[in-house]
Amino acid sequence: MADNKILFELVSPAKLVVSSPVDMVVVPGSEGDFGALPQHAPMIATVRPGVIDVHDGGKVAKRIFVAGGFAEVTETRVTVLAEEAIPLADLTREMAEARRQAAETALSDASGEAARLAAEALLRIATAMEAAAS
Repeated sequence: MADNKILFELVSPAKLVVSSPVDMVVVPGSEGDFGALPQHAPMIATVRPGVIDVHDGGKVAKRIFVAGGFAEVTETRVTVLAEEAIPLADLTREMAEARRQAAETALSDASGEAARLAAEALLRIATAMEAAAS
């Protein structure tokens, strides 16, 4: 791989979503968005619900919504293990609104601390999905 590229791999539970050399990847980390370029210092980070921007050829080549997960960055590779990944082109406002309604229902029906925390996590994902679909 050329020195000016970094290998980006995005893996969801269902499949390998992306595996290609790119210029840069911007990931929604739980501590804030971070960009990974070739020769990046190694790190591991948690990923919050949001949009990954894949830069290639001087522009944003792909935008992918992720529902959270983990990222590992090395000098030559960015690997994101996502709970769920949806190309932004496939994400509709209706999908996001349906997610929000389901999350709000789960939150109102939650009995117990564990159910409430799970429903709040679903609501955070739905909120990020709505923002991405806008």
